[in-house]
Amino acid sequence: MQVKNLGEIKAIAFDIDGTLYENWKLNIRIIWHFLKNITFFARYGHARNLFRASGKTMNFREEQLSLMTKYYFGSESKAQKKMDDVIYEGLKKYFKKIVPCKDSLDTVKSFKEAGFKIALLSDFPPEQKGGLWGFQPYCDVILGTEACGALKPAPVSFRKMADDLGVKPEEILYVGNSHKYDVVGARNVGMKTAWFTKKKLDKTGQADIVFSRFSDLKQIILKNI
Repeated sequence: MQVKNLGEIKAIAFDIDGTLYENWKLNIRIIWHFLKNITFFARYGHARNLFRASGKTMNFREEQLSLMTKYYFGSESKAQKKMDDVIYEGLKKYFKKIVPCKDSLDTVKSFKEAGFKIALLSDFPPEQKGGLWGFQPYCDVILGTEACGALKPAPVSFRKMADDLGVKPEEILYVGNSHKYDVVGARNVGMKTAWFTKKKLDKTGQADIVFSRFSDLKQIILKNI
């Protein structure tokens, strides 16, 4: 575990996919759905990577539909139906029985009770996750980056989250499992960062906390308030 001087924190925000639940818990549920639609997933992933690399803010859904139509489907109605059937509606049922990471819900609850504002920020629509496995009652802000016009690590969604929380970026600790998207993205707008990983330290020095168990994160934060 690695911890730096955190300073004053008024809010704690979390990535959802791969952070509040482990990715393998979803992957084993969708394996047949993925194999059945493997070509589409490859195309869809490529389109999102292009948007992410551009770093531009845009009407994300419109641009995504335009790209999928132009290169893969030739018809907006076909492209939209396929994205809905495979991604936006097609994945919903697989999230219903997801079990969050051990101690993650108790940790979020404890942070809320300690007076921190709580936010969730995801690259996929949070409403896709239904009731968010018990986290929702403790959240002040729940935000999807698509609605902000750019995927992480673009700064726009992190700044929007801070604005919605009514807290300065430097007073937010952002918790995520992706170093490239969560740690770097949050760090670039001035937030503190906590990297959820099996690694013992962050050799780049960008994460203020490196942890592998939510019980450890809870202890670190609560003993410093």
